[in-house]
Formats: sequence, C-alpha cells, structure tokens
Amino acid sequence: MEKDFIFGIRPVMEALEAGKTFDKVFIQNGLLGDNIKVLKMKFSQAGIRVKYVPIEKLNRLTRKNHQGVCAFLSPVQFFAIEDVIPQLFEDGKMPLVLILDHLTDVRNFGAICRTAEIVGVDVIVIPDEGSAPINSDSIKTSAGAIYNLKICKEKNLLKVLEFLKLSGIKVVSATEKTDTYLYDEVLELPLAVIVGNEEKGISRDLLKNSDAKLKLPIYGKTDSLNVSVACGAFLYEVVRQNLNSNK
Repeated sequence: MEKDFIFGIRPVMEALEAGKTFDKVFIQNGLLGDNIKVLKMKFSQAGIRVKYVPIEKLNRLTRKNHQGVCAFLSPVQFFAIEDVIPQLFEDGKMPLVLILDHLTDVRNFGAICRTAEIVGVDVIVIPDEGSAPINSDSIKTSAGAIYNLKICKEKNLLKVLEFLKLSGIKVVSATEKTDTYLYDEVLELPLAVIVGNEEKGISRDLLKNSDAKLKLPIYGKTDSLNVSVACGAFLYEVVRQNLNSNK
C-alpha cells in the first residue's frame, strides 16, 4: 500500500520518533553523515532490523529523492513473544501459539489468520525476514482478523521454540515427514503448532526440536493440501480435543 511506504531521512526519522511500527527498513550501503548515524542508532535502540542494500534496490522502490533511506510501515503492531506468553499465563490462559515458518503467500497468510482468530489462537509468530508481508491483500483475505491477533515478528524461530518449551508449552509440527497421524497425538493446551513454507515445508532445525511431528491422512492422488487448508485442519483438531477445557 502506497501510504505505508515512506522514504527520505527526515520522514523516516519522524515516523520512528512517532512510534510507528516498521515492517521493513532499507538503507543504502556505505551511506555516511550525521543524520544517518543518528537514524541507525535510533533503529538499533528500538530493536528494529535494518537491511543495507545497493542504491539500485532503492531506485527500484522509488524514482524520487530517497536520500538512501526507504521503509515500509506495518498496518499492525508487532509484539515480543517473551512478553506475550507470560502475560497470557498471568491472565489464566493456556496459550495456543501458531508459528508460520517462512510462509510467503499473502493470501495463504491472510486465510490462516482468519482461521486462527476464529479458533482462538492467542499469538502468531513469524520470522522477521522471508515472510509474507502484512498488506492490503493479506488483511482483506483475513476479513480483518489480522487486527484481532497478536503477531510476533522474531529474528530466530529456533530460540522461540526453546523459549516456548521452557515455558511448558508443547511444540508440534505439521509435516508429511512422519508416520504419526495428527489424530493419534494428545494436543492439550498450552500448545504451539508449526506450519511450514508452501514449497519447502518446515525447516530441519525446527522439525528436529519439535516435541512431535504430525501429518494428515491423504487418500487421493494429490500429494498435498494447500497450506491454509492443512493449517485449518490441524487447528480444528486442537479445538476438538480441548472443547471441554477452560482455555
């Protein structure tokens, strides 16, 4: 969305100082100057990752005078998983966490968010790079459900898994690389479900560190489901097993 794209040192600085949520920040390689130094420091203090790119990348984003700085603002606020999970437990909830491992299609992301919000997912975790952007397409596909979800954008999904497991949350992966069916596993809350990339699936490290690897039965000739459909099937089995519990 054009209104979420800003460029130039001063506009980006003002957005940062106003507390806007950034989706992506690009700064030209080797750019020098006092204002750039201050801007980099402020992004660092705010914990916002900056990607340093050739000027050609910035020129493709805009033909106007970008001064070596371009950024995309996010229409939603991002949270830190280390803050969200303790608060959920403190509120007496048994968390249901959905981890999307480098899902890239915006419509799949939106459809998953819609299902997740309906079934009561407490938090969605996405990587801070290589994930589908949260934009007008994903928001529309989610029917606005994205606005009702807590979304955590994290640098290291493996560390997220470690944190969740230390917090007493079981972690299961939705993958065809297993002999265990989803319906044969106990899926009591608190629980985290990992769903993988549309083509590559879940990364090896995340699979290795999951408490269980589970698959859906497939009887037809088509070898896989759309990721949003598979995710919905997994989440509703979690709902079914926890119908009589107080989430």
